[in-house]
Amino acid sequence: MTEFQAYLQLGFEHIADPNGYDHILFVVALCAIYTLRDWKKVLILVTAFTLGHSLTLALATLQIISFRPDVIEFLIPITILITAIVNMFHRIPKTTLVTQEKSSPLRYPLALGFGLIHGLGFSSYLRSLLGDESGIFQPLLAFNVGLELGQLLIVLIALILAFCVIDLARVPKRTWNFILSGIIAGMALSLIINNALFKEIISGGFQQ
Repeated sequence: MTEFQAYLQLGFEHIADPNGYDHILFVVALCAIYTLRDWKKVLILVTAFTLGHSLTLALATLQIISFRPDVIEFLIPITILITAIVNMFHRIPKTTLVTQEKSSPLRYPLALGFGLIHGLGFSSYLRSLLGDESGIFQPLLAFNVGLELGQLLIVLIALILAFCVIDLARVPKRTWNFILSGIIAGMALSLIINNALFKEIISGGFQQ
């Protein structure tokens, strides 16, 4: 296996790893209001997220910007919670008929902005893999491609699941959105409450 293939596999496994499911939750939350018929809107939305996390992944891995990893670990579940809550306030007609979803234009800058935060989280993992390695451009590219492949797989699974529930089982879109987004919000809230920095803030021990 070449170095490129190794880092591509690591990127794919990192975002698709069920043990570190925070990024999976965020991608699913982005797709929660959509079905397979909305694939073009989903593609634009996921591209916005990709642009955001690719930018900060590169900048942080190249050590052009610095950040506190514990703060990023705390912010990531907050982005998931906010996205899930926004989904639950999204207006979907009370019908079992499936039509293309009208997205708020605010979803795209939201995905881009939250992508910046997730990219910093990806970079922490990549930096730990690279260590003192000097040639990081190829690993950075391969890792990012792996992330995108994993992300696309998650999106595909989410949209197929929505198709089965909405198109085949005839569950109303608004019901599916509320159930899925509610579950994601609950899991994100659990991640926040169990976060070490959150506990430190609650105890009054957080320092700048």
